[in-house]
Amino acid sequence: MIRVLVVDDSIFIRTILKDFLSESPDIEVVGTASDGVEALSQIDELRPDVMTLDIEMPRMTGIDVLRKMQNLSHRPKVLMLSSLTSRDASHTRTALALGADDFMLKPQDIFKVRGIQEELVAKIRHLIQIGPAVKKDGPSRGVATRLLIFGSSAGGLQQLDILLSKISPDLDAGIVVTQHMPEGFTAALADRFNRICPLPVKESENGCILNAGEVVISRSGVHSVISTFMARNGISGGKIVHSTAPPIHAVRPAIDVTFSTAARIFGGRTLAVILSGMGNDCGEGASAVKAAGGQVLACSEEDCLVYGMVRSAMRKNSVDKVIPLRKIPDEVSKTITAMKG
Repeated sequence: MIRVLVVDDSIFIRTILKDFLSESPDIEVVGTASDGVEALSQIDELRPDVMTLDIEMPRMTGIDVLRKMQNLSHRPKVLMLSSLTSRDASHTRTALALGADDFMLKPQDIFKVRGIQEELVAKIRHLIQIGPAVKKDGPSRGVATRLLIFGSSAGGLQQLDILLSKISPDLDAGIVVTQHMPEGFTAALADRFNRICPLPVKESENGCILNAGEVVISRSGVHSVISTFMARNGISGGKIVHSTAPPIHAVRPAIDVTFSTAARIFGGRTLAVILSGMGNDCGEGASAVKAAGGQVLACSEEDCLVYGMVRSAMRKNSVDKVIPLRKIPDEVSKTITAMKG
């Protein structure tokens, strides 16, 4: 049984989160608190496994709670609940630096709060199941000659948790993750993934080189265009160029842009993986990967919250294999190893 303490200054949010979590047979809400002062007094008494923590609260903020928790004898896993503001995006990254384990976004429309139940439960379970990664020391492997690209949207974050924590530390490919996220939050997302992935993870910068054995998270608010890069040793590789071109499918970054431009540079040395997500983003990009000689994997429907993106690729006959989430890491390793170049 996972013991959870819910901390939020809104009685509505506290009540609805408690109701959500109480519906799961493996989760017990052992207490609630309306601010940081109450939370600190309950941590040692209730000894929760996980604490959901709001950022902005009276008397003591969530950031201050994290600072004071460093002196406690019992430290639960911490899931930050963040609003969709640039201020909260900055605070979320600060929270992760202070020891928070993960974060999720609260909808601005209070009537849409019920839509976060599945993500909330999944994140709490993942916090217990997924520990910090052991990084493999060693020099940079140099410019990537193969590229693994993930496309992910609604429901995909918890899938990426599992996939990036299980990815082979010896994978001989550059890795780009394009996840639909509100602007300002992908830096915190990269920080979060860097803790659980055996490979180094960072948010994209304009002009960043794609190196083998490194994961780059597409920055929100701009498209990730994969462009040609020529190393000093004559090896041709790729780099990310940020584009402020208009949103595609109402999103920026669009997965279609990442996939399509990656296919032009890496051709048959491209492996695309489509995860959970709504809408048609992925269809054109997957088609471009296939046309260039690359391969496309899709997560099975039973493992996805939403299946729109996979269907958009299927309608274009651009999916090579549909496989369960748990089998994707091994399939990725096998496919990348078999690639020439």
